Amino acid sequence: MKDYESADFFRDEGLIEDPYPYFDALRAQCPVRRENHHDVVMVTGYEEAVQIYNDTDTFSACNSVTGPFPGFPVPLEGDDVSELIEQHRDELPMSDQLPTLDPPVHTDHRALLMRLITPKRLKENEAAMWHLADGLLDDFLAGGEAEFINGFAGPFTMLVIADLLGVPEEDRAEVAEELRHGPPAGAAMGSTSEGTMAHSPLEHLYDRVARYIEDRRRAPREDVLSGLAAATFPDGRLPDVADVVRVAANLFAAGQETTVRLLGTALKLIAERPELQRQLRAERDRIPAFVEEVLRIESPVKGDFRLSKVPTTVGGVDIPAGRTVMVLNGAANRDPRQFACPADFDIGRSNVRRHLAFGRGVHTCPGAPLARAEARVAIERLLDRTTDIRLAEEKHGPEGARRYRYVPTFMLRGLTRLFLEFTLADAPAAEEVAR
Repeated sequence: MKDYESADFFRDEGLIEDPYPYFDALRAQCPVRRENHHDVVMVTGYEEAVQIYNDTDTFSACNSVTGPFPGFPVPLEGDDVSELIEQHRDELPMSDQLPTLDPPVHTDHRALLMRLITPKRLKENEAAMWHLADGLLDDFLAGGEAEFINGFAGPFTMLVIADLLGVPEEDRAEVAEELRHGPPAGAAMGSTSEGTMAHSPLEHLYDRVARYIEDRRRAPREDVLSGLAAATFPDGRLPDVADVVRVAANLFAAGQETTVRLLGTALKLIAERPELQRQLRAERDRIPAFVEEVLRIESPVKGDFRLSKVPTTVGGVDIPAGRTVMVLNGAANRDPRQFACPADFDIGRSNVRRHLAFGRGVHTCPGAPLARAEARVAIERLLDRTTDIRLAEEKHGPEGARRYRYVPTFMLRGLTRLFLEFTLADAPAAEEVAR
């Protein structure tokens, strides 16, 4: 049995492949427990995680994507560090992004984003998803085998968000190149390497989005970008262009990354489990439940960080002011006190929608409906256009000895590559393509 007491979750690459025994070992000792290497309180219990996510008075999200690296820029001393957080939060990486903001600033900026992700716009965007998926699948499926993460999942999610934002079609190939050549891997969110995150890792998108917003404010059109350019804060104020740009850039980059991981896990399970695949082919109405169970059992975001502003108690454990806390979504989603037989994959699980893959509280992922729709559309079209989807055993090994590589971060959970083989169906019916 591995010595999890000495394991460093944030630097031990041995925990990348399978972090769940580590989570279980922590929870068995206490669902709220300080780890030994970086003085981080690890929260592996479901109810404890929900308590923290819902308590913005006690916990700040200023360190939500950085955690202990690089740490807070000044010592956090005293029983109330709220003022210190406000004075120095801009020195932390990604301090200009929605996930790191606290109310009331977060409330205003999230309202901007929700002006974009409206039910009407999501419905229009979903209608486009079917055509975007088919356009990519024409080439992706043609050879009877392909690598899924870079060959379909990444391009598909990029095109979907470009459509949602209203990026002009003539610019989309160039935007895709910019995303591919973003910050270096050492600056990636939650990297287990010794590299540090850039202060503004999405800055490579800012100039382009700023040009779009400024252009639409000068000369509005009948498009999504014009609506975003005209969106106001809840009190009626017109935001600075920079505020709008940051919201749009976050949706573009963060929304794409997590949905790619969701799709990778979904197709891995479909390819690994022939009985499950047959069930989904025969009972398409089970696909939404399948997606929820994928999100539960392999949360694309392992966890988020919080910083305690004042002393508090969670799960009977005292937490002092100024302590970094990691709320482990991936562990909470496997808490046996909430989910029976949590390591089993069960698309009939009655309480699956209670999972925390999208967080909880004011920071619940605003793009959750978009991610769910992307996953459903992609799976439906892949099933429509094939009669069988299999793992490429030459790449991933035989049953019982599979080989996979996961993104080397302590925050994200997902495959780096997924090689699949297909048996193609007859040409899709015209009415299916035109959904």
